[in-house]
Amino acid sequence: MNLHELSPAPGSNPKAYRKGRGKGSGNGTTAGRGQKGQKARSGGGVRVGFEGGQMPLVRRLPKRGFNNIFAKRLEIVNLSSLNKFEDGATVNVCDLLEKGILSKCEHGVKVLGNGTLEKKLIVRATAFSASAKEKIVAAGGKYEVI
Repeated sequence: MNLHELSPAPGSNPKAYRKGRGKGSGNGTTAGRGQKGQKARSGGGVRVGFEGGQMPLVRRLPKRGFNNIFAKRLEIVNLSSLNKFEDGATVNVCDLLEKGILSKCEHGVKVLGNGTLEKKLIVRATAFSASAKEKIVAAGGKYEVI
């Protein structure tokens, strides 16, 4: 392969054209902005969410409750999905990601008590529900908060 044989992937490089470079270019004079008006002006246009003076949708909809922007959202894992591991294994976040039980984990994992645990496991997670703790201990395993 030589340099002159290289080309961009199909569809990645649409044909670039220069606006406002004379009538012969097909995009001269008004440069594709049409005639007059707010959107034809330099710096013209409306802000995001503006609806022509009508009350914007974001202000019309009711706001309820409190949304904590600093909250650390935990991923949820049910006990029944931990049965994929071998008996006596140690289960942590990396193992859950490897097995495909979790697709991502940004802040941590909370183990919930849905289902039954049939294997003796050592489970390491950020948080556990009370029922999950009981079921892990009842199955002969341990839970560790990390």
